[in-house]
Amino acid sequence: MKKIDLARAFRDEDYYLGLTESERASLPAHPSAMIEVSEDELRAVAGATTEACSVTAICTPCPPRQCF
Repeated sequence: MKKIDLARAFRDEDYYLGLTESERASLPAHPSAMIEVSEDELRAVAGATTEACSVTAICTPCPPRQCF
């Protein structure tokens, strides 16, 4: 069995499709796989809001978000 480049298998579809079925089956779950999020968890998310920065237009792009 050939050595599988995990990172490439996750980001390069052609490489992934070039693997045999048994090689694909041996791969672990993708690290950014789909997850279930409850309605309560979604209500607690504030990442898509602009309320905190509505006064000025200069905000940091990454958490913790700060506006000046």
